[in-house]
Amino acid sequence: MQLQVARIGKPHGIRGEVTVQVLTDAPEDRFVPGTELIVEPASKGPLTVISARWNKDILLLGFDEVVDRNGAEELRGAMLSVDTEELDGEDDDEGWYEHELVGLKARIGDDVVGTVSGLRTLTVQDLLVVDDNEGREVLVPFVEAIVPEVNVEDGYVLLTPPAGLFELNLPEDKQDKQESAGKDKDAQNEAGR
Repeated sequence: MQLQVARIGKPHGIRGEVTVQVLTDAPEDRFVPGTELIVEPASKGPLTVISARWNKDILLLGFDEVVDRNGAEELRGAMLSVDTEELDGEDDDEGWYEHELVGLKARIGDDVVGTVSGLRTLTVQDLLVVDDNEGREVLVPFVEAIVPEVNVEDGYVLLTPPAGLFELNLPEDKQDKQESAGKDKDAQNEAGR
């Protein structure tokens, strides 16, 4: 299986370097000089990394096969991947790859509240992208306090979200209805006492 690690952006300079959108949480491990990357479309690769450096917050890559700006321009938009079989030998019990998470049912207790549709890796923390049962996208902080269990074998992630997390993405009119429904319930409970 292949793991996407970057998307090539625009050329940088005249010596064939390109900017990349990093899609991995370990760029220092994925873009070591000498690493061969799989390219989509396949006609543009494979590419061998000869340099990787940061220019402010942008990663610049140089490839053995690309020597000028014209060659770099032809790579714009191409996806870079690594073969995950090469990664199997690495001891990485601390994280999950996006392809392992996509499709897992998101549960709160025994209730299925949606399906994982992606993973956004950010500098501060990763976010699970969950499509809820209404088809809305909910971003769930991928931290142990909120996602205490990932069970790939049984096909689910267990969530313990803070109150209101799944309502954050509702349009305002639906938020108001849910809030007023909650207040109505509270009023009924008070009246019943």
